[in-house]
Amino acid sequence: MLYSIVGIDAPNSLELRMAARPDHVDRLKNLLQQGRLVLAGPNPAIDSEDPGKAGFSGSIIIAEFNSLEDAQHWANDDPYIKSGVYQSATVKPFIQALP
Repeated sequence: MLYSIVGIDAPNSLELRMAARPDHVDRLKNLLQQGRLVLAGPNPAIDSEDPGKAGFSGSIIIAEFNSLEDAQHWANDDPYIKSGVYQSATVKPFIQALP
């Protein structure tokens, strides 16, 4: 089943985000190679594709996992959680209606 993982960034976490990004992206690439990643990306803190020093307010990941527990475990092990980029991450079942 698909699950949405919505991470909310801690205030002033841009420097932490940039430091943890390579490990975070590697995990996403692993899901992609397994054919389990539907989409992933950050939410800019301002209305811009390049928010610069404004940074990001969070991220969204939609991916396939065997269970809600597996999805939660994967989210909890994310470098953004472990390094303090995310102040929280919510994992919910997701049904792709479109496209």
